[in-house]
Amino acid sequence: MTTSEAIKHYGGKKIELARALGLSPSAITQWGESVPILRQYELERLTKGKLKVDKPAAA
Repeated sequence: MTTSEAIKHYGGKKIELARALGLSPSAITQWGESVPILRQYELERLTKGKLKVDKPAAA
């Protein structure tokens, strides 16, 4: 999942995404364009599956 997708889900506001995860907006900025995998799982749970974890490519 991209950071942009996660922010869009929370109304396009980085502060709302940060609040949902108990983080600061600057922590979200540090992710770059890809949400860290453990945060992806947390967001999938928080959004009841509306946001999905990126599955790693098969080797």
